[in-house]
Amino acid sequence: MAPPLIQLKDIALTFGGTPLLAGVELAVSAGERVCLIGRNGSGKSTLLKIVAGLVEADRGTRFVQPGATIRYLPQEPDFDGFKTTLAYVEAGMNPGDDHYQAQYLLEQLGLTGAENPANLSGGEARRAALARVLAPSPDILLLDEPTNHLDLTTIEWLEGELASRRSALVMISHDRRFLSNLSRATVWLDRGETRRIEKGFTAFEEWRDEVLAEEERDQHKLDRKIVMEEHWLRYGVSGRRKRNVKRLGNLFELRQQRRDYRGTAGKANLAAAEAETSGKLVIEARHIGKSYGERKIVDDFSTRITRGDRIGIIGPNGAGKTTLIGLLTGGDAPDTGTVRLGANIEMVTLDQHRESLDPKTTLADALTGGRGDSIMVNGTPKHVIGYMKDFLFASEQARTPLEVLSGGERGRLMLARALAKPSNVLVLDEPTNDLDLETLDVLEEMLSDYEGTVILVSHDRDFLDRVVTSVIAPEGNGKWTEYAGGYSDMLAQRGADLQEKAIKATSSETAKSAKSAVPATSSAAKRRLSFNEKHALETLPKTMAKLQTEIAKQQKLLDDPELYAKDRKTFDAASAAIAKAQADLDAAEEKWLELEMLREEIESGA
Repeated sequence: MAPPLIQLKDIALTFGGTPLLAGVELAVSAGERVCLIGRNGSGKSTLLKIVAGLVEADRGTRFVQPGATIRYLPQEPDFDGFKTTLAYVEAGMNPGDDHYQAQYLLEQLGLTGAENPANLSGGEARRAALARVLAPSPDILLLDEPTNHLDLTTIEWLEGELASRRSALVMISHDRRFLSNLSRATVWLDRGETRRIEKGFTAFEEWRDEVLAEEERDQHKLDRKIVMEEHWLRYGVSGRRKRNVKRLGNLFELRQQRRDYRGTAGKANLAAAEAETSGKLVIEARHIGKSYGERKIVDDFSTRITRGDRIGIIGPNGAGKTTLIGLLTGGDAPDTGTVRLGANIEMVTLDQHRESLDPKTTLADALTGGRGDSIMVNGTPKHVIGYMKDFLFASEQARTPLEVLSGGERGRLMLARALAKPSNVLVLDEPTNDLDLETLDVLEEMLSDYEGTVILVSHDRDFLDRVVTSVIAPEGNGKWTEYAGGYSDMLAQRGADLQEKAIKATSSETAKSAKSAVPATSSAAKRRLSFNEKHALETLPKTMAKLQTEIAKQQKLLDDPELYAKDRKTFDAASAAIAKAQADLDAAEEKWLELEMLREEIESGA
């Protein structure tokens, strides 16, 4: 097997009095795609920073292959000192890198490069940060929640971009579909230690459950053995002192082993405080429209939402999802058409604008509003400490300021605030952001048991498939269509994903921006594509697909950790085949991109 590009051995780190990492191991070889899984607060982001060389461990060694390049995507990028997004991206490149890639990737991600970083939205900041780490084409990409704040169009573009690259990947993400599509190995960070399987995320949950079940059986056996030994100590001690002393020592060791055992964290106890049942009709919208100036946000849209429906609203950032929700829930009046709300509606909205909370406010005060030590849950007072524990907060965190909470902890706080209020209609805006997989599972269970109606905005495809009963998606120019079923059902009915629709809608804009990035002949707009160019445009995608299949085939051989030792010839042949196929793939992709941009330029100039 190829030597690792980076390797961590026996890494330990302690914050306060509790060990965060204890004897962690991690090795990443060229081309590997590893997902890093763990509960919120388990130390995933800290471990990634150790890999990146940004945090020094208390103990252990970090080895990086000489000459290997690493790029790290943080959850919150730092734009201080940069006047434009292009300057920010170029600052992450080495002198020998192709600086055209910086402009090209920014444009692919919907930015011009001239934006002032101080004025970026969360999604724009994330896209600029992605361009910065992708532009140098590093040997290792470390991605901490890369899909946060991204819309579905960009997430699907990012998946395709990462899949086509040779860089090794280490990814932290709450997006299960993203991890399933990209990962080939899984590292589970649990109670300070790492376990690894050479399978992607799709195999993780079953493997995790098996590991935990075996651990529970081992602890049960240990408890039984301690009980037996304690019974001997009380009733069976004989006169053979030497043997008794040894057996007594063993008993003390068993007790110490039991005391040292760190059990798994419990599951969050998510439960929505439900109000009286609403009427059968919840929302009826007829031919509603809304425009801002010349731009149509919603045009002639109708829907009927009844009690118990779970509606998912999706679309690219800027498509008008927030406006549509405002119209449907009565927060905004339509320019045309009518919206009727049903009887006995008690609506609660999950506010995802976490920045609206005072970072100096303590966790307890954020839940109680600074009024005493109780919170009203479903009309009944409950001690704030008990309510915090339902959402996996420790009692000692009550006086913790919000600014030191992790992204996942802030997400659970927002859920705790929203679910305490009685409701029969829940409006949830990106509720899955930063939540760990276990909490996501509990949130899904809670929503399935909720007797009211749910209106959900999300870019998490797997979550949508598991929760919603219909999806409302934009078709462009203010048109919205409702599809029965989840996200995958929407794709099947629609016959195209959001990315394809978006590309068609913005092809002329893409061509215009390409003119400034790619040299073109002065007669490009006047001439047509030659027969050979047309043929190449049609056949290159098939060629690229075959090359990707060949790379995957050879990589499967190399995934065998024993191959190098038992069959050096096959190992060398597979390595050479991958290198050749990857070089051919890079050349084919470059040629296809050049021709595609030329085609768009010709069409836009026609």
